[in-house]
Amino acid sequence: MKTLLITGANRGIGLEFCKQYAAAGWRVLACCRNPGKADALNKLAASYPDLIKPHALTVTDHAQIEQLTRTLADETIDLLINNAGVYPAADKLGFGHTDYVEWMAAFNINTMAPLKMVEAFVQQIARSELKLIVTITSQMGSVDDNSSGGSYLYRSSKAAANMVVKSLAVDLKEKGITSVAFNPGWVKTDMGGPNAMITVEQSVSDMRKVIASLTLTDTGKFIGNDRLVIPW
Repeated sequence: MKTLLITGANRGIGLEFCKQYAAAGWRVLACCRNPGKADALNKLAASYPDLIKPHALTVTDHAQIEQLTRTLADETIDLLINNAGVYPAADKLGFGHTDYVEWMAAFNINTMAPLKMVEAFVQQIARSELKLIVTITSQMGSVDDNSSGGSYLYRSSKAAANMVVKSLAVDLKEKGITSVAFNPGWVKTDMGGPNAMITVEQSVSDMRKVIASLTLTDTGKFIGNDRLVIPW
C-alpha cells in the first residue's frame, strides 16, 4: 500500500488530493494547522478510517515539522506533496504598497516550508518505492511567463520555490528521488476565486495522472496540470 504525506490538507486542492488518493487505496498522512477545526477533513477521514490520518502541522513551525518526522520515523512515504501555500492579501494593493512583513510570511510558507519538509522526511521518501516529491507552485512563479507584472510577493515566493525544486532535483537524484514543481491551473478554490477556469476535482485528477507517469527523467521539471512543461 502506497503512502502520501501532504500539507494544507484541510481544504481546496489539498483536501481533494486526500479524497482522491484515499479512494484509490492509498494511506494518507494529512497535515493541517488545526485538525480539530478541519470539519471537511475529519468527515473525509471518518469515511476512510483505515487510510486517512490527520496530523497537526503548521508548516512555518520547524520544530513541529521535526517532531512530526520523529513521530513518523518508521513510515515509508511514496509521495510528499508540498501543498500548503498563501496568496498575500497585500499583493492586491500593487506597486508602491508593499507589505514587507507579509512578504516574509509568504516566503516562510511558500518557499522555506517545502524545503524544510523535504529535509525532515527525505529518509522516509528515499526508502519508498515511488520516491516522489511534488511541490505545488504556480505559473505566476514563471519569470518567462510574467507579462502582466504585479503580485510581487506571491510571484517571487513561488519563483523561489521553483528554484528549491530544481536544486532538490539535482541534490537528491543520486537517491533516486524525483522532485517536480506543479502548476495546478487556475482552480475554483478560496485562493483561485469563483471565476477560475477549472474545478478542484478536475485539477487534482489531472495532476494525479501526471504524477502516476513521473520517472526520474522528469526530475527538476516545472509541469502544468495539462502535462505541458512550463518555462522557468
